[in-house]
Amino acid sequence: MPTNWDKAAILKTPMEICWQFDYDIERTDLKNLYEKSKQLQWDAEKDLDWSYEIDPSRPLVDENRSGLDQIPILQELSQAQRETFTLHSTAHMLSQFLHGEQGALMTSAALTHAVPDYEGKLYAATQTMDEARHVEGYEKYIRKLALVYPMAPWLRETIDITLQSDHWVKIAIGMNMVVEGLALAAFHNMRRTTSCELLRKLTSLVLRDEARHVAFGSLYVRDAIQQMHPDDQEDQAQFAFDIIKFLSDAFGGIDGQGSQMPDPGFFCVLDEVGIDHEDFLKSAIEAGQEGLGADAPPGQIHSFKDLMMPNLVRVGAITDRTRELFAAEEIPIWDDARILREMEQAEAN
Repeated sequence: MPTNWDKAAILKTPMEICWQFDYDIERTDLKNLYEKSKQLQWDAEKDLDWSYEIDPSRPLVDENRSGLDQIPILQELSQAQRETFTLHSTAHMLSQFLHGEQGALMTSAALTHAVPDYEGKLYAATQTMDEARHVEGYEKYIRKLALVYPMAPWLRETIDITLQSDHWVKIAIGMNMVVEGLALAAFHNMRRTTSCELLRKLTSLVLRDEARHVAFGSLYVRDAIQQMHPDDQEDQAQFAFDIIKFLSDAFGGIDGQGSQMPDPGFFCVLDEVGIDHEDFLKSAIEAGQEGLGADAPPGQIHSFKDLMMPNLVRVGAITDRTRELFAAEEIPIWDDARILREMEQAEAN
């Protein structure tokens, strides 16, 4: 059980706070998004059936997506060990969602006090409430499974970079586009494949909110970047490049085929099952050498290709200069936003 990890941390940020005394509504698109947010509020305690019994004998998420089902040492587990691994590995994965939602809670609160427009503040406040509800829902679900696991280092660093940035547009890029893009894809893929009706319902409600959050980033950031001086536009674009580069390095490349940043929390899962860390790593390496890997099932959303990069392109957070930086790092730039728009429209209605 992970007990020796930080329970709290303090960050100092350079963000400016903006009072706004002009209460006229100038952005009807943001006002409409705010109204929709009010209408679609839900209650995690009342709108979900927490008496639902979770069956540990059935995989709660599609393990084929991560390739875990193809690692020999896991195939050799007893039934009891397999059920323990199912519960704890799912709790570990969902713990990352939980920590990410707390990061979104903090960044949306920062947007509320930093964005310059009245209607922007109104919407960011509703997003803050959304994120609080997501934290509540996932924490409650994880406790039904096992326990809350520590935050993955790459996720912690990504959100810390975002929170410590010096402009609200960077916060919107880092959270509403990059981290929310990761979350939107993961939630969509998990909802399609989970065997747990409670998790499916929770994730469906979260997805509806997340689609609005990504749309807010698109609506608001695009106009803000367009109105900036070219030097400031390049500053925002550099931030977008830096955070994408960091994630690419952490994942072992856009497709996760290289060496990934280690996650100590997952080793705690192995401890719960009684699997030696070195034996697991050796088995995983052998599986990779034999060509075994995660096959994306039909309909799976790719966070970088389908959501994150197209969103950065459409708001102007990728410039001619940073395109060259992406090319030098062999990070593709996808600009087809059709799937992104479809998800925004389908979930936000």
